[in-house]
Amino acid sequence: MTADISPEPVVYAIPLRTRFRGITVREGMLIPGPLGWGEFCPFPEYDDREAAGWLATALEQVTTGWPEPVRERIPINCTVPAVDPERAHRIVSTSGCRTAKVKVADHPDSLAEDLARVEAVRDALGPDGGIRVDANAVWDVDTAIAHITQIDRAASGLEYVEQPCRTIEELAAVRRKVDVRIAADESIRRAEDPLRVAVAGAADVAVLKCTPLGGVRRALEVAAAAGLPCVVSSALETSVGLGAQLALAGALPELDFACGLGTISLFEGDVVTESLRPVDGFLPVPRTPSTPDPDLLARYRHPDPDRVAWWNARYERVRALLA
Repeated sequence: MTADISPEPVVYAIPLRTRFRGITVREGMLIPGPLGWGEFCPFPEYDDREAAGWLATALEQVTTGWPEPVRERIPINCTVPAVDPERAHRIVSTSGCRTAKVKVADHPDSLAEDLARVEAVRDALGPDGGIRVDANAVWDVDTAIAHITQIDRAASGLEYVEQPCRTIEELAAVRRKVDVRIAADESIRRAEDPLRVAVAGAADVAVLKCTPLGGVRRALEVAAAAGLPCVVSSALETSVGLGAQLALAGALPELDFACGLGTISLFEGDVVTESLRPVDGFLPVPRTPSTPDPDLLARYRHPDPDRVAWWNARYERVRALLA
């Protein structure tokens, strides 16, 4: 028997294949609207002000739609969590992607593990594949310089290092000392005003996540203000929310790097039958949002009434803040 889709927001909980960003279950809300479904999934530690951008993205998706794309498909990098070398090799070799983004700095003594993981990824990709690493802003300047030098050597050349340190000033200091591109992520999307962040002297690449930035159109404004080559990256959404990220990648005037939008592989399941999984390293640019499958929506509906109440209260608070 097929379940009915509720006309109200639905709170979901989907297990992840491995721990990612410190979580093993991804939670969020799916929101119906006139043009389809959107997704509201800010991580729990984000306050209501920061979560407002996530809701604005969902509302753009379900009420306004996305701008016209300038390309039909997007090159994708696979994402390698902080896993052992054998698992890292398997993730890359079965992904179909020619570029891999590797998580590093998972804990303070991770360097040996990071080097082994990156070496395994290079072996899986071969000499011509691209490798970039993401430190999620946990290094200080001296640690970043030392670790980037060693990881770059293990990778036989890195495309870039994403957010090695927390502040713009620290990124600039690292950039002056290493021969690897520096990419800014948190420095842009978690800034008080992403349109006014002076990243040009501190980074070579801007990582854009339209979900926290407030929608595709807002993210295009941020890209223009940054004045750097851009990479679009997932905020760990289901295929419903991932569509907005692909719409952004499709609308950018230039796209010089593969994008981090192959993250459905990190989930144990999805809420749509036609998941946005890369084929031969590419994903198509969608024109309309993905529609949840009623049975999958029922399967992944959050089972904990307290968490459902928490998400519903958060949604109402953030909606009032946007209004």
